[in-house]
Amino acid sequence: MEANIAVPTDKKETWDGGNARPFGASYGKMMMWFFILSDALTFTGFLAAYGLTRFKFIDSWPIADEVFTHVPFVHGDFPMIYVAIMTFILIFSSVTMVLAVDAGHQMKKNKVAWYMFATIIGGIIFVGSQAWEWNTFIKGSYGAVKTTEGKVLQFVKDGKQIALADFVTGPKTDAIEEHSRKNGLWFQSGETVATYSVAQVINAYNANPTIQVRTELIDLEKKQKTILSREEGSLQLAKTKMVVEGANLRANEYGNTIFADFFFFITGFHGFHVLSGIIINIIIFFNVILGTYERRGHYEMVEKVGLYWHFVDLVWVFVFTFFYLV
Repeated sequence: MEANIAVPTDKKETWDGGNARPFGASYGKMMMWFFILSDALTFTGFLAAYGLTRFKFIDSWPIADEVFTHVPFVHGDFPMIYVAIMTFILIFSSVTMVLAVDAGHQMKKNKVAWYMFATIIGGIIFVGSQAWEWNTFIKGSYGAVKTTEGKVLQFVKDGKQIALADFVTGPKTDAIEEHSRKNGLWFQSGETVATYSVAQVINAYNANPTIQVRTELIDLEKKQKTILSREEGSLQLAKTKMVVEGANLRANEYGNTIFADFFFFITGFHGFHVLSGIIINIIIFFNVILGTYERRGHYEMVEKVGLYWHFVDLVWVFVFTFFYLV
């Protein structure tokens, strides 16, 4: 019955972050855990939406091994190699953060600074790699065409995907140029125009009998996309609406456009978290150098940013699994 008695607000005793310590945690750590919990729920919602959408379009979802095949300064197909390297670097930065926290417990200022520095470098390399991967994804690798039905058609030769540049030759026939400062109004630029016209691609396909069309539909038994006969390919190409190069929020040469939408949104949101973590780590790093925490007698701030950094790493493990491995 006592619980139903109204208590004036000004007489309530609320935890003000003072002596009371739930679970033995300080006020700052408790707030960090609250933030991490709320952020974890946000990422869970994003990944659940991604999973449901992928399940709905399971027979036409882009194959990760065919999308993420690039390595900086190296030519050739290396499926998932660079993504694995990025992941290793981020996980290793979590190890150096653990060492920084441990050094803080021992009040070893120089070691804290060095391990914090290593963590920052690892984060910068990861974010830089993610920006490079975005750039590569946006530019694309092969090029494709999109039909009026919204289907993406790619081109293969001897069973292997080839780029439009490998078989489309001759001058562009639609006479459409991209509006830029050089050929238009100096203060206005126009919509990006594809390198090739639809008629160019179709003519090149008809002129080369060794080229075949591959649809985004996946043969679930072979785990490969379906290759059409020449006649079927011609029928599908007759429905071509536009040439697609790279990936954006409206078209994606690798297949379903929703894949690109989720990729940009979720990896971008995670990248924003990593970038924020780097900035916070840099601030803490300089505080360590200046001896701020040495004078306080503890390195709890390093522990708090460490919690955030481990959370960011853990989220990437799930993003990596959902986008690249499953």
